[in-house]
Amino acid sequence: MKKFMDENFLLSNDTAIDLYHNYAKNMPIIDYHCHINPKEIYENKKFKNITEVWLYGDHYKWRAMRSNGIDEKYITGDSSDYEKFLAWAKTIPMTIGNPLYHWTHLELQRFFGIYDVLNEETAPAIWEKVNALITSEGFAVRDLIKKSNVDTICTTDDPVDSLEYHLKLKEDNTFSVKVLPAFRPDKCIEITRATFLPWIEKLGQVSGKEINNYDELLEALESRVRFFHSVGCKVSDHALDSVVYAEATKEEVASIFAKVLNGQVISKEEESKYKTYTLKFFGKLYAELKWTMQLHIAALRNNNTKMFNKLGADTGFDSINDETIAYALSRLLDSLEVEDSLPKTILYTLNPKDNYVLGTMLGNFQGSGIPGKIQFGSAWWFNDNKEGMIEQMKTLANLGLLSRFVGMLTDSRSFLSYTRHEYFRRIVCNLIGEWVENGEFPDDKKLLGQIIQGISYNNAKQYFGM
Repeated sequence: MKKFMDENFLLSNDTAIDLYHNYAKNMPIIDYHCHINPKEIYENKKFKNITEVWLYGDHYKWRAMRSNGIDEKYITGDSSDYEKFLAWAKTIPMTIGNPLYHWTHLELQRFFGIYDVLNEETAPAIWEKVNALITSEGFAVRDLIKKSNVDTICTTDDPVDSLEYHLKLKEDNTFSVKVLPAFRPDKCIEITRATFLPWIEKLGQVSGKEINNYDELLEALESRVRFFHSVGCKVSDHALDSVVYAEATKEEVASIFAKVLNGQVISKEEESKYKTYTLKFFGKLYAELKWTMQLHIAALRNNNTKMFNKLGADTGFDSINDETIAYALSRLLDSLEVEDSLPKTILYTLNPKDNYVLGTMLGNFQGSGIPGKIQFGSAWWFNDNKEGMIEQMKTLANLGLLSRFVGMLTDSRSFLSYTRHEYFRRIVCNLIGEWVENGEFPDDKKLLGQIIQGISYNNAKQYFGM
């Protein structure tokens, strides 16, 4: 029997062990999509205890705790941080087979040197030991980032954001890690949501003029894209919970926008026309600026109305959408391609039924002398687990070029989540190691090392141009 989570954790063969320890382990990290707060990086925040860094805002853990029958007061309620930590310690032994079990213990090991298993019995001692460390020197936000060997971080930022802390970090010579914004204009795309009109008003304020028509909207959006670019932005991100495509003239879309400004209700077809035209507008700008466009597809959000009204979005009540995506996605990408305006694009699906849809879709639009111009994004959110990662990479290998894959990202709000890159690297080394051990690929360490280091870091560095 193997020892629990030892140095060869998840590495089941000699080739995998060699590839991980000699090629993958020490590669830097480019975290090109996450949700951490740049203000906390600039201010070099120190956490008062493990609950603050571990459980605040982590809806992955919240869902597991609810499933374990933990009362909401110990999850998002007014219980003490120690009580919330104990509730997580009570839950973690029940998460067998869930990546949370591995993530939790990797974080305890890598950041705090704790190799004990977390449970109700060990929780008090672990609480004391971790908190003594986390409040000491060397455990502020910047220290955690540096300990993780992070090269570049791309946060997720609304177009109306001032990017105040990105600008300050850009001028801060004491911190070598690049912290760049990523452009996330979902509130602009979602024209039928209650957030739309208030957001348009904010956009007008930051742009310095009122927005009374669609032309003025596009002018304001372009000014924000170019402002983000001046601060070092290289990537955008779009949550396409549903993929739509509908041809429309600019005049039609201007009329649709005017209706909404005047408080009128628009049809589904009109909504699709607005979304399509506006997303294509963005795509053309991204191509001009040599950005990468990320499309996160197939989330079904805020399913529990009662809890949404109580806690708001991103609190653990989202799931996988099962709408069809192939035709609309094809038309969207093709409409940009025919105008030579398709940017580098990463396609993510939350529904693994669409793995082969994306795995074949990206092959339609490769080229321009860019290796892997259209990427099949890393297994995401509910798929961000051992089996999900393996299936995503097998699909990419079967249908495209796994060797050109830009690899892992955290998609996290936690500064301890960089261990997910280690988790991913162990899995990819084991997968490729199995192919070699089975005689399906030659034992060419030079080539294998190049592939592993590419997937771990080098491909992303070349692809994003950071």
